[in-house]
Amino acid sequence: MEIRIWKWKRTAVSAAAIGIGAAAIGFGLKAVPLLQSIRIGGEQKILEDTSISDQSFGISEELFGRQFAEGFGAQGFGTEGLSEEKSTETDESAVIFRESEASAEMHPSKLYPESRASDDGKIVEKHYGKQSGTQFFSLENGGQVRNCTFWNNQDLLAESKILPDLPLKLDGTPLVLIYHTHTTESFERQERSFFDAAFNYRTTEPDKNMVMVGAAIAKALSDAGIGVIHSGEIHDFPVWNHSYSRSAKTVSEILAEYPSICIALDIHRDAISTDSTIYAPVAVINGKKAAQIMIISGCDDGTMDLPEYRKNFHFASALQQTTESMYEGLTRPILFDYRKYNQDLTTGSLLVEFGSQGNTMEEARYSGE
Repeated sequence: MEIRIWKWKRTAVSAAAIGIGAAAIGFGLKAVPLLQSIRIGGEQKILEDTSISDQSFGISEELFGRQFAEGFGAQGFGTEGLSEEKSTETDESAVIFRESEASAEMHPSKLYPESRASDDGKIVEKHYGKQSGTQFFSLENGGQVRNCTFWNNQDLLAESKILPDLPLKLDGTPLVLIYHTHTTESFERQERSFFDAAFNYRTTEPDKNMVMVGAAIAKALSDAGIGVIHSGEIHDFPVWNHSYSRSAKTVSEILAEYPSICIALDIHRDAISTDSTIYAPVAVINGKKAAQIMIISGCDDGTMDLPEYRKNFHFASALQQTTESMYEGLTRPILFDYRKYNQDLTTGSLLVEFGSQGNTMEEARYSGE
């Protein structure tokens, strides 16, 4: 197994900042603070220096910088001191990127097409706002859930109010795993109004598939001092069937090596289309288009060997509400359904969809950086 390591120092970060950042990844839109939702133990100290010197930061920096500065307990993050040397010092954090040589050798196997002139149907931008119907209900502090299970909505709403209780550690070790079951899923290269049916929106090029989005999330977390493992392993090529079995093996091996990890995010993109139309879910955040995000949290009907699914749902609900309270319209409703998706491997396991095949790479990356 080849392991590539990038590491940079960070400035003082409180226990609250680490706990929040690790537990709140922000669905890509940049690590949402969840101080009110995460139990990390110990005294939470608010730092006195709350100045923010650089007002040009992106959304994740707003979340980890400004929001903490307003009382969540962090003061400034930096990327000074970039180096390639691994360190065990607890005041530093690293992005650890992992990919086997066999996977890396597949990068040139399915290249993104240079040109696609065929007009086989429309790409239509669509904002998915508040939904109605018996399956949908609103969470207390923003966002919705689509409930496709035996739970009645009132009981599930009560369940959504239970705070996540994740075993976060504050010693600088990795807390978050980002991986991709359908690694080769991709997007439009640039904004356009038509699609080419000959292209299936999949590529093994890591700068054009889900690894690109995962890298943006990982960097945002590491910029905030959160220990992150990012797996770029290809699980869905050359054979798509049994992708989840292969990704479960990857996750299990990483969890065995890094038992401090308590959050595992499987980053995908959705597919929303008819024969003639592809829909691109879009939100405008700070004046820029972002791919809307949808969390999938699995439920067990008694046959799925997912006994602690409720804990994943607590985490999903906290993430959804915090994100919507800060960036209204960024998320689509949580899908709570009979899906396993390797969510038996931690109690902070979720699948997160970034846009659809109709979104641009930049929109997906923006929702992840």
